[in-house]
Parts: sequence; C-alpha cells; structure tokens
Amino acid sequence: MWNNGWSKADAMPKRLALLRRALYTRSGNMSAAVKDKLQFILGRRSIRVYAPGEVDEAAVTQLLQAAMAAPSAVAKDPWRFVVIRKPETLSAIAAALPNGGMLAVAPLGIVVCGDLEAAHDRQLSYLLQDCSAAIENLLLCAHALGLGACWLGVHPREDRVRKLQEILSLPVSVIPVAGIAIGRPGEAKEPRTRYNPHYVHWEKWSTENEDGR
Repeated sequence: MWNNGWSKADAMPKRLALLRRALYTRSGNMSAAVKDKLQFILGRRSIRVYAPGEVDEAAVTQLLQAAMAAPSAVAKDPWRFVVIRKPETLSAIAAALPNGGMLAVAPLGIVVCGDLEAAHDRQLSYLLQDCSAAIENLLLCAHALGLGACWLGVHPREDRVRKLQEILSLPVSVIPVAGIAIGRPGEAKEPRTRYNPHYVHWEKWSTENEDGR
C-alpha cells in the first residue's frame, strides 16, 4: 500500500479523478483557475519595444532556471547561454540579424546556443529541439516576470551563425540557435492564438473533412 492508503493498482484512476476535479467544475466546464493559466500562455507575445529599465540579476537567474527546466533528449542538456548586457555587443548582434534591431535598444540579450558534442548522439536535430524547448520556457518565464521578449532566429542561416560565433567567440562545436531580446515592455498586445483546425489531423493524415476528422 502507498502512504495515502491506495494500492499501486488503483492509485492512477484515483489520481486522474482528483486531477479532473481540480481542472473542471461540477458542470463539466473548465475551472476559472485553469482558464487563467491557459490565458497566460496565449498572452505571451513577441515584444519588440522596451521601456527604460534594467533586468536585474535575480530575474536573469529565473529566466535561465526556467530555460533549463525544459525537456531534453536523454537529458543531455546541450543548451548553452550567453548573457549580454554591453550595448556595443547587443548592437553588433542586432546588425548581424536582419530583423534584430530591437536588440540594439534592449537592456538584455540572451543568445541560446547548443553544443553539438553534448547533444544526444551528436545529432543536430536533437540539439535544435532541446534548445527550442528551452527558448519557449524562457519566453514564458519572461512573460510571468512582467518582461517583454522576442525570439530572433539565427540557425540555419550560415551567415548569421558565423557572425555570432565570431562576435561571441564561440567554440567550433557550439552553434548559436537564437537570440532573445528582453526588457521591460514598451508595448502591449492582446492574448491570441493562431489555432487553425485545418492543421489538425486525427488518427492519420486526411483531407476528407475540413476539421481533419
């Protein structure tokens, strides 16, 4: 028997029942608390305008902790992070990224890299998946902290990769995947989703029905 008096055999159904009660009201509708959490995810937007003010060290640590809480293939954790505050470095990176102008005025930049030597089976695809999961965690954490952030792709553009490797003195095995501009938000955007039922297929790929069923 487990400590709560349940046997291992019946623990899972009871846990699922408890979870359902936490998620839904008696009428079967989703609870307000869950709706708020989902709304929080929808409220994460790309913020490209920043108000004056620094991002303190405690916030930077929280951002990195959240990033490194992401899933990783075989827990290899190939992600590596370069934290940048110097305006001249931020401006140099902004100049190397065609859509990265906001980095030149952001108080903080984090370049998310992956070490190919550390990735599962040394596979680039695993590295990119791991780093992308870390980036999304970092963006959600920034939103939770009341900060604005914008994801700027670097890989696979070879010219951008080479330029950031040069600016940041990265080892040969370390690939810059993306730059993140972070600061106090200077613009506000409404929550939204780009959900499209035409992009969803059920059980197998199908074009028979509009909703994929």
